[in-house]
Amino acid sequence: MLIFHFIKLFQPQISVMYEQLLQPFELGPTRVRNRIFNPPHGTTLGHQGVVRENLIAYHLARARGGIGLIIMESMTVHPSYGFEDAFLYAGSDRVIEGLNRLGRRCRDEGTPVFGQLFHAGRAVRLSHDGSRPLSYSASDVPDERYRVVPVPMPQDMVWELIESYVDAAGRLADAELDGVEILASMGYLIAQFLNPETNRRDDEFGGSLENRMRFLREIINRSRARIGFDKTLGVRVTLDEKTEKGLSAAEMIEVCRALDKDGQVDYFSVIAGSSAAPDGWIHVFPPMAIAPGFVADDAAQLKQAVSKPVLVAGRINHPQLAEEVINQGKADMVGLARALIADPEFVNKMASGRGEDIRACVGCNQACVGHRLAHFPVSCIQNPLSGREHSMGKLQAAAQSRKVLVIGGGPAGMKAAVVAAERGHEVELHEKDSRLGGQVNLAEALPGRAEFGGVTANLQRELEQAGVAIRCNSLLDAAGLRAFDPDHVVIATGASTRLPEVDADDVDIVDAWSVIRGDTRAGKNVVIADWSCDWAGLGVAEKLARDGHYVRLLSGASVAGESIQAIVRDQWIGVLHGLGVEMTPYARFYGALDGDAFFQHMTSGKEIVCEQVDTVVTCFAPQANRECAWVEQIEGISVSWIGDAVSPRTVEEAVLEGFQSGREI
Repeated sequence: MLIFHFIKLFQPQISVMYEQLLQPFELGPTRVRNRIFNPPHGTTLGHQGVVRENLIAYHLARARGGIGLIIMESMTVHPSYGFEDAFLYAGSDRVIEGLNRLGRRCRDEGTPVFGQLFHAGRAVRLSHDGSRPLSYSASDVPDERYRVVPVPMPQDMVWELIESYVDAAGRLADAELDGVEILASMGYLIAQFLNPETNRRDDEFGGSLENRMRFLREIINRSRARIGFDKTLGVRVTLDEKTEKGLSAAEMIEVCRALDKDGQVDYFSVIAGSSAAPDGWIHVFPPMAIAPGFVADDAAQLKQAVSKPVLVAGRINHPQLAEEVINQGKADMVGLARALIADPEFVNKMASGRGEDIRACVGCNQACVGHRLAHFPVSCIQNPLSGREHSMGKLQAAAQSRKVLVIGGGPAGMKAAVVAAERGHEVELHEKDSRLGGQVNLAEALPGRAEFGGVTANLQRELEQAGVAIRCNSLLDAAGLRAFDPDHVVIATGASTRLPEVDADDVDIVDAWSVIRGDTRAGKNVVIADWSCDWAGLGVAEKLARDGHYVRLLSGASVAGESIQAIVRDQWIGVLHGLGVEMTPYARFYGALDGDAFFQHMTSGKEIVCEQVDTVVTCFAPQANRECAWVEQIEGISVSWIGDAVSPRTVEEAVLEGFQSGREI
């Protein structure tokens, strides 16, 4: 005990507030420095199935950020689900060398690394050549989300898959990773064997629970024999798949009890959701509409049933919530995936008492999940450096300090000002409105979207830390610009709305932004003419429906919200359906007359008529604000344009261009 107190006395100063969260912990033979881990999540930073420097740089940033443990993204194990353009492939010895380098460099920073192994089974959306590949599962039960009918695995193939998992586990051990995790969750192959809804087999791998778990049990027992007991072996499970035909929590707990009794696994990691259906998929990558920390109670339920440590992840994005999960005994470790994409320094900031400096994830799913599912490298709308650590490197100090004037206090201007100031420039930011934030202020005003305002709050904190002078309610003219006498001007004046050029009589036509701001009141019967097919149409539809309006949403795409990340869109559409909002796709707005709104179906050309309309709310193409073009006429000043002032897009592009602009001045 005296030794323990002596060690504590001479440790670096840490935040007392998060003392439990920052305590060391043991997962089998692996000792971790705190109870925070980086859960498996796809990055698309591998190359042809192997690790490259960009993936090492990505994980190294989180290791340097103080994370206790990294569990790498899922690696495939068998040619029936290889897809080396999308996944690391542990079915070949080629993977060993890169994994070894990654693990060694992260351990040098104090962070052990585990690898996760998986097979998707019937959940196949990828292709090798554009044609649909065969998919394999326990039985030929169709998949509701991917609309795939799998081939039932012959018994010989089942045993072959088991050996593929074992061989892959051996490769991770040969690569000197610290542990192996088997993914048995989220409706993927092992879960398909466990679930009686998807396993209709009548051989030794089907029927009773004991038979249905044989596939997983054989993988675990043989993998343990292959890697030995000096490596950690864990399993990731789902207690609540959040879909009608998911495996029940009671049966999964029985599976875990049996595995616990077998004594081969060192921990259980709990997640929610399933790949098998849209409602389950929403909870695999929960957007901001899903409550933070919603999986913690599932973990607590399992923790009561097993003796081994229980890990949990699922929309934990604040240190207070992470600490609460640990203090309440719901789990032994908490996982931060998107939170660490937004801020790799999360743990260091928390540990040093700078929790207010953490760039909190807002659950938008745009550049993290959205990039991954589109097979682009993972990133973050708030932190463009994520996923680009290797290519962009560290921020370099400017060779010469310059006076920089930023016009426009939306995300683009704020980020440009932050980065320029961090590099040593003298920066002043002018915003014509009374508050910073631009369109973020509109988005956060919508029902259930307040968390999105964190984008502004995070950037404001960065502005303060960087020492940027902020001038709100400032409409600059030539005299004001000359008074500051800048060397460089960044124009980030954003975009403004415009109404479609149509004829209208006896029906009010207003823009969505004015409705969200409360500048315009809509009548009882509302039609939304949604050209943008993004957050605005969905958001104003929900707002008006909740306020008691009769709402019809007509979008110019195949589905409302087509322009935003699919999980966010799908969850939102479910909300609108529950509110009774009528939705029509492929609709081009033509005008309004005598209380009727007229649209044209964009493929059939047929007329669509909405009768008894009081107000048409339009989400039409915004236009770039060019009001500061006069700055370019002033001699001796260099000028750059960024964000929506160039072309209206999203927060992601605004922040990215602000970041790039600040680096280049």
